[in-house]
Amino acid sequence: MADGSRVLVAGAGPVGLITALCLARRDVPVTVLEAEPQLPLDPRAAVFHPPTLEMLDELALTRALHDVGLVVPLWQFHDRESGVVAQFDLGVLKDDTRYPYRLHCEQHNLARAAYEHLRALPHAEVRFDCRVTDVKQDVDHVTAVVETPDGPTLETGAYVIGADGGRSTVRKALGIPFEGFTWPEAFLVVSTTHDLGRHGFSYAAYVSDPLVWCAVFKVPTAGASCAWRVASPIDPDLPDRIVHADGFVQARLTHLLPGNDSYEILHRGTYRVHQRVAAVLRRGRALLAGDAAHVNNPLGGMGLNSGIHDGMMLASALAGVWHGETNERALDRYAHERRAINVEYVQAITIQNKRAIEEREPEVRRRRHDEMRRMAEDPVLARAYLLRTSMLASVPRAPNGRRRNVLTRGDAM
Repeated sequence: MADGSRVLVAGAGPVGLITALCLARRDVPVTVLEAEPQLPLDPRAAVFHPPTLEMLDELALTRALHDVGLVVPLWQFHDRESGVVAQFDLGVLKDDTRYPYRLHCEQHNLARAAYEHLRALPHAEVRFDCRVTDVKQDVDHVTAVVETPDGPTLETGAYVIGADGGRSTVRKALGIPFEGFTWPEAFLVVSTTHDLGRHGFSYAAYVSDPLVWCAVFKVPTAGASCAWRVASPIDPDLPDRIVHADGFVQARLTHLLPGNDSYEILHRGTYRVHQRVAAVLRRGRALLAGDAAHVNNPLGGMGLNSGIHDGMMLASALAGVWHGETNERALDRYAHERRAINVEYVQAITIQNKRAIEEREPEVRRRRHDEMRRMAEDPVLARAYLLRTSMLASVPRAPNGRRRNVLTRGDAM
């Protein structure tokens, strides 16, 4: 279909589908182009923060996530040798949000729910096996070069949104630098059915250690009622055949976790971790959202949430432009504000989270642990801290009570 009177979205992950759904609900014709033959089901991000749940209420999606998700009001900070340092209860935010907890739920559940809503709208379509390989634009239109099983084709739209992940073809086609750095270690992520709760872990826990730290989460998963996911650092030069071997994985879990148990493994994977933000989020009729615009380490669970916030703000701005309710400066505001929030909030917090959990200097570690204890024990300090770490501080309420995106600063976990 070559129709310039529609918006093209590259990528049918949660961010692309949420952006498309928001546009379609505002009567903006939209086509989503997805490289894969179907929605991916592999384990990825699985933490939804309170403001994201509030935003998704506007799309009637929050209930669907609760039907399959796990409510997590508590999270812990541990020392690997001495145990629990501090425990935080998001219940102190009950007057700040309808959802004073994290919801643990695989992101593909959101993607599937958004897809089902989107496919019911007559002016929206999702096309699989359509890989965007290049983007060009002129004053009035954008053209995406799309690889399909039947050969290459051209898709024309009024705008294109790159929601096609950290290796975004749209961003690269626009020549936009992806500024930042890559952490020196890789992450090994292992899922097990073993009940780590009996070892004293809450459903979300960060375990500090100067050599081999880890993060532990309980997540509902296909094929099991729930699984515990453990992420820890590894040498990036070790090949997958070694780090994915049963012996290596069992040894790593035995080293990290109390007891001397054997663990049933559901999934194992490794990936490199980056802290990067696109130099600009808009170039003419092309815009970026989600991982195409920014990536960060997963400690704090902010990447997916930030991407959803991008998509909903972008869709609101673009729908206003589409219907003549505002001018294109709204798109510039989106690009400026979301980039600033990611640089000064998401990047800053996630970098600090990682440095805190891997700190090697004993005196610095002691001070950090003392600080965490003080915050956890003082309701006023705990609330201020949790407003930042839950992302509520980055998306305060507008006068109408809905969450809006504004620039703010924050700090750890």
